[in-house]
Amino acid sequence: MNTTMQMRPILAALRRHKMATLLIVLQIALTLAVVSNALFIVKTRIVHLSRPTGTDEAHLFLIRNEWIGQPDTPHIDAQMRADLTTLRNLSGVRDAFASQAYPFGGWGGLALIKRQLEQTAKPQLAISYFADQHALDTFGISLVAGRNFRADEIVSLGLYDTSRPSVIIITRDLAHKLFPDGTAVGRHVYLTDDGPSTIVGVVDRLEGAYVGSTTRSIDEDTILVPARYASPDGVVYLVRAQPGQLAALLRAAPAALVAQNRMRLISPEDGVITLAQARARGYATDRGVAIMMAAVCVLLLLATAGGIVGLSSFWVGQRRRSIGVRRALGATRGDILCYFQTENALIVGIGVVLGVLLSVAANLSLMTRYELPRMPLWVLAVGAVLLWLLGQLAVLGPARRAAAVPPVEATRSG
Repeated sequence: MNTTMQMRPILAALRRHKMATLLIVLQIALTLAVVSNALFIVKTRIVHLSRPTGTDEAHLFLIRNEWIGQPDTPHIDAQMRADLTTLRNLSGVRDAFASQAYPFGGWGGLALIKRQLEQTAKPQLAISYFADQHALDTFGISLVAGRNFRADEIVSLGLYDTSRPSVIIITRDLAHKLFPDGTAVGRHVYLTDDGPSTIVGVVDRLEGAYVGSTTRSIDEDTILVPARYASPDGVVYLVRAQPGQLAALLRAAPAALVAQNRMRLISPEDGVITLAQARARGYATDRGVAIMMAAVCVLLLLATAGGIVGLSSFWVGQRRRSIGVRRALGATRGDILCYFQTENALIVGIGVVLGVLLSVAANLSLMTRYELPRMPLWVLAVGAVLLWLLGQLAVLGPARRAAAVPPVEATRSG
């Protein structure tokens, strides 16, 4: 039987069940709106979770060291120098440096960078690490332009010191934002009002210390400031191990520091962790959100499929006599099967059209409130096809039961 010829009885049947049809259409529309946006968020989270740091992550670990007592800035700086000498002399250590933060740590420094001292435009926000001439080798990152810090450029900073760095190293992403029209090396920027800082080097990539969504747009806008931060609260030592030496150094490095000076506290639980562990901890919330949203998508799809199965089964029960009449008039099982699948395709199609509109509206709202990127059209297309296939699979069972109704049912049903 021609599908076009079936549309009139299908539309007539749907008009007789307006409320049930409306409910299933709304369920499909809401499912598409929620699932498409949720899957898009899951995709963006997965992409974010798997982003490279730009470092030799497999061989990096960090030691979070807290000072005991109340040492002053000169004593802390001298102790940091001694600690770094101890770490760099350990067997299996390639290099080490001290900083106030580390990738995925969740805290650190933020810098407001201006190209001109009297600039009225909004400054460029960047994430900063205190570093020395050993930082690039420790991180395992290479310069794409310019040079490394020199030893005489490294200064010691106390807790309240705000001295202007004479030179800085920045990432390629930050260089493109600051100077989209040319090279950044040799250019001057302003981190404070005390005077300019000269960009002496550009590295390819270096992940920032923050992992929250509020700083996601500047994840790779990073600057290295030539300084040892002698904070009374403590210091982070980043250490790069030689291949095959990481496991041994996780025990040997903190032991060597304690042997050098016991006036320190290194937590046995999380005082020494690898950068891979820092990534896992930093992105634990993102990973949990992605899993939760994926689970919500599965539950919504199952609920929608259940709704289609339930409604189709109900309609089959109500139409047994009319199905029997059609069979008696010559309709084949294939015709009955096609009838219910066409009916389902029409309902799902209306729901999908409405769902696309809701999806776009929801995405625009998320873009405004949470700075999410625009959802590409292919996500909607995949969601629409997925729901259409789900609808066809869900109606298959009830449709097959309807096709099995014998012609004699026309005389048995009252």
